[in-house]
Amino acid sequence: MNGFCFDPDKIARELQTFNEKLVSSYDTLKTLGEIQVGQTAKEEIYCEDKLKLFHYLAESHPQQSGSDNARHNTHPQNKTPLLICYALVNRPYMVDLDPQRSFVKRLLELGIDVYLIDWGYPDAADRYLDLDDYINHYLDHCVDQVRQHSQHEQINLLGICQGGTFSLCYTASQPHKIKNLITMVTPVDFHTPDNMLSHLARQIDVDLAVDTYGNIPGAMLNDAYNALMPMRLGIQKNLNMPEQLLDKGKALNFLRMEKWIYDSPDQAGEAFREFISSFFKQNSLMNDSTCIGNTPVHLADIHQPILNIFGRFDHLVPPSASQALASKTSSCDYTESEINAGHIGVFVSSTSQQQVAPQIAHWLNKHDK
Repeated sequence: MNGFCFDPDKIARELQTFNEKLVSSYDTLKTLGEIQVGQTAKEEIYCEDKLKLFHYLAESHPQQSGSDNARHNTHPQNKTPLLICYALVNRPYMVDLDPQRSFVKRLLELGIDVYLIDWGYPDAADRYLDLDDYINHYLDHCVDQVRQHSQHEQINLLGICQGGTFSLCYTASQPHKIKNLITMVTPVDFHTPDNMLSHLARQIDVDLAVDTYGNIPGAMLNDAYNALMPMRLGIQKNLNMPEQLLDKGKALNFLRMEKWIYDSPDQAGEAFREFISSFFKQNSLMNDSTCIGNTPVHLADIHQPILNIFGRFDHLVPPSASQALASKTSSCDYTESEINAGHIGVFVSSTSQQQVAPQIAHWLNKHDK
């Protein structure tokens, strides 16, 4: 059999080891209570329909000398507030997954004043919400609320994934409200050859799907994402699960991530239809044909400084899809940053704590004039 050696004793030992780890993981699970996420202190400053707008609160620490002053000052070191616009398809607590891997908490420590939009969970009443509602109304209202709350005429905007696409459209149409723009793992060119999600999305009969379901079930979208990497996200993850649950620390990390993955809101039908049709199928940002409501969107109208961050191993938004932004705006101050991580690792890996958040804080401080 071409040199293949079947060793029953080795297989028996491996199965015994796997079974022992499985029993140990069950013992670990029994010691855990409810899995907590999004624990950084925040206050709700605005709500509208399902949407909530939060302002994060910096922790109070005694003043220290030297370089630690910025980390422990309860007052933001950067004068301009930062609003995070997350995607609709997942919950925004990815940026605040746990105290040791909190992207938001790290930004606060670095002196950034952080606000965040939580889009909530759409239900049947939201079936006809479209991109005009989300971008020209909800996002615009949140920007105005941050401007009012912080008493700044302009704010910094950070868009993540689909929220980055929203942020590009918004900045192009409301440039006077945005001072600096940061995009993270954001698709711009939806037709790059290596974009497997786009290849899948372009095969969808989106009209049939929306007309059939109304709102698109979050669970169905999860199945689609998992189908892009079936071995890694299915069989391999399940086989490695006992190892991930051997001790409490590992178990909490694993279960927080699993909670986020499967906490997927349904998608408002019309907004889903429009996003798939305009961006995935028509690639409208690249051919300059995007229109949100009655407002044409031209990326060339963006003159703000831009920091564009993407993951080298991102299988949902490959680097080429994000890097296309470089040639589409009129910004004279454009910076790219490739992070040695995947789509989620950009936010929750040790690299995120040591490199991404500090890089953002440094860039914002440099542009805080």
